[in-house]
Amino acid sequence: MSETTNTIGLPYIMPAQAQKHVTHNEALQRLDGAVQLVITATLDAEPDAPQEGDCYAIGPAASGAWSGKAGRLAIRQDGAWLYLSPRVGWRAYRLDAGAIAVFDGAAWAPLPLPATGRFEQLGINAAPDQTNRLAVAAPASLFTHGGDSHRMVINKNATGDTATLLFQSGWSGRAELGLAGSDGFSLKISDGADWLTALAIGSDGVVETGQRPLVRAGLTIGAQQPAANLQSGFDTLYLARGFTLGAALSSGLGKPLNVARSGYYCVVLLLTASGSGAFSARLLRNGTETLGTVSGTADSNPGLRSLSTICWLNGGDGLTVGHAGAASIDFSYGRTELSAYYI
Repeated sequence: MSETTNTIGLPYIMPAQAQKHVTHNEALQRLDGAVQLVITATLDAEPDAPQEGDCYAIGPAASGAWSGKAGRLAIRQDGAWLYLSPRVGWRAYRLDAGAIAVFDGAAWAPLPLPATGRFEQLGINAAPDQTNRLAVAAPASLFTHGGDSHRMVINKNATGDTATLLFQSGWSGRAELGLAGSDGFSLKISDGADWLTALAIGSDGVVETGQRPLVRAGLTIGAQQPAANLQSGFDTLYLARGFTLGAALSSGLGKPLNVARSGYYCVVLLLTASGSGAFSARLLRNGTETLGTVSGTADSNPGLRSLSTICWLNGGDGLTVGHAGAASIDFSYGRTELSAYYI
C-alpha cells in the first residue's frame, strides 16, 4: 500500500504508527495549500519577506533555497516552505495576472476557451442576460477586416420579424434602422413616445419619405375679381403633410397656409385669369414679403399661368397671395392653387 494519496500526496496514517498527529498535520498543511489555490507570482528565488499562506510558482531558473525545485509550488507555512508538485489540470487564481490559470504539465497557462469557442452568454465589462446574450460596455467597438473585406450580418427568421439597429438615449429608443417587421428597409425616428417612418425603401428600390412636408392647397369659391392689394388664402388642402391652415383672412378669401417646419421648399403657384384686363399675383410670406410674382393680361392670353421658386421658409410662416389688376381669378379646383414640398 502506498504511504501517500495519488493526487495531492497526502500522507497516510499507518497502522501502529507513533506520533500520528505529525502525519495528520502534514496532510492538513498540504490540503490548505492545494485547495482553493492562489498563486501570488512566479519567482526564481524566495522573496525577501514572504507572508504566511503566500504561494509562489517556482520559475525555471530556481536558485538559493529553491534550487532544484523548478516547476514546483512553494507555500509559506509556519515560517517554512512547503513544496507541492502540481499535476496536469490543477487550477489556480493568479494574483499577478488577475485570471484563472491551468497547469498543463509544464507551465501555468491561461484558462482555455471551450473547444468549440461557443458561449451561452458573454459580457465584456457588462452583464449579459437571456435577451442580450452579448453585452459590451465600452467607449467604442471595433470590427475590422481579416485581410480584405468585412461584412456584418444581421439575420431574422421571417418577414414579419425584426433585424435592425436600435439607437437609444437614456435607454429610450430614438432611431431604428433596418428591416422592421417587413423585408423593406426603413429608418424610423421617435420622440420617446411615438415612432414615425422617416425613410422607407421597398424591395423594388422605390424610396418613400413619409414624413417629408408637402401640400396642395386651393380656394374653392369659383371666379372672383379681387380688389387691388387684397389677399387670398386657401380653404381646402387636397394633399397635406405637416402643413395647416391659419386663422381666416380679413378679406374673407380663405386662410393663410402655415408652413410645417423650417427649411428650403420648392413652391409652385398656379393661377388662372378670366374675363379681360391685366392681372398680377404675388406669393407672400406673412402678408408682406414677396417670394415671387406672376402677371399677364387675360384678354390677350387667357389661361393658366404659374410661378415657381425655391426659398427658405420658417416653421409657422403663413403663405398667401396678393392680387392686383382688373381680371377675374378662377379659384376653382385645378385652376388656381399652391403646391409646396420640403427639399
